[in-house]
Amino acid sequence: MNDVFLCKRCLYPSSHPLKITFNEEGICSGCIVHEEKDTLDWKYRLLKLRKIIKEYKTKKNAYDCIIPVTGANDSHFIVHFAKNILKLNPLLVHYNKYYNTPIGIKNLANLRIKFDCDIYFKNIDPKLIKKITKETMHMTGSVYWHCLAGHTVYPVQVARDMKIPLIIWGEHQGLQQVGMFSHKNEVEMTRRYRKDHDLMGFEPKDLIKISNNLSIEDLHPYEYPDDKIINKIGIRGIYLGNYVRWDPITQHNLMIKKFGYKSSRLERTFDAYDYIDSYIYTGVHDKTKYLKNGYSKVTDHVCREIRYKRISREYGKKLINFYENKKDKFEILFTNWLEINSGSLNLFYNEIRNDSIWKEVSPNMWKKNYPSFKIKKNSKKEKNIKNIYKINDKINCNKMNKYIIFGKGI
Repeated sequence: MNDVFLCKRCLYPSSHPLKITFNEEGICSGCIVHEEKDTLDWKYRLLKLRKIIKEYKTKKNAYDCIIPVTGANDSHFIVHFAKNILKLNPLLVHYNKYYNTPIGIKNLANLRIKFDCDIYFKNIDPKLIKKITKETMHMTGSVYWHCLAGHTVYPVQVARDMKIPLIIWGEHQGLQQVGMFSHKNEVEMTRRYRKDHDLMGFEPKDLIKISNNLSIEDLHPYEYPDDKIINKIGIRGIYLGNYVRWDPITQHNLMIKKFGYKSSRLERTFDAYDYIDSYIYTGVHDKTKYLKNGYSKVTDHVCREIRYKRISREYGKKLINFYENKKDKFEILFTNWLEINSGSLNLFYNEIRNDSIWKEVSPNMWKKNYPSFKIKKNSKKEKNIKNIYKINDKINCNKMNKYIIFGKGI
């Protein structure tokens, strides 16, 4: 890898795994595409969306569409928009990731109650999840493979089984983070994007080929439906972010006010809304991201807020410096659940550490080969970004020191 450099407008690095690009001025593709949010005619785009969904409002099926949901992120907003703005009758589907926080459980229950929607849950045998996690940690360098695989395939499986063609997702990660596409491209869910990015290049059949411990039966729940069946039913997954001006903080604040969405402070980032349903996403999973790519979730949040002009680039540097190396106080939940010790987890961390980004300066002491954040001495004092968030709950370790595998209603 060549020397890592940063976007001159936000702080995304050239080591971003979604193949970020830069123009001659050093501005990243994500920042350039973000400018569309202030130039596109969103009223016209909403009309296009209404035209698309018109053909799916039918009396032939009990449900007009499928919405994949979690106990965090944009789920409340998507369901609200589909049900109250587009007047659709959605079927909600949820893949149980097993790293559930109490807040995530509350938010899932709240979705069902406040929006009066039916919801299907996919629960895999926890013993099998542990087996898959131990294997995929070393094959893909991720503790989150089963979560991404399950969340992205279960909606398609339900669409196939119940013959509900339309799936509605929220934002497209590749578009929002690195400008992989324009909003005007109106990209839709694809098997290829799922494999290349969500699954880190490993479909279930690929894992079977290189693992002596995983079978076809083990990974069957994660198999994507056959293309012929998808085409016959006409299954498609659209992204709401292509038709609605996406702004996570504004949307979440609205969901808290109108529907009682639960939020909480997190250890390794200032964002209080994103992935609060998972003990692991901003913990062990975030640390693996940091070791492989040289940046963590707080950088995602900082770059987003710089683009929305809620913070300056200088303030963003301070936030990254403050949160990036924060200790994950929930790490013990992961080692207890997976039945490994902290030494085994540290061996895994060293195994996935990117040698082109990290340099060992002394035994077990590593330095990042990365542009340092030089903070201007007299930089303008800004309002604390944390004050934007409306906090109404708190994530703690539970008394049993275990994940909530099955919560009320799951």
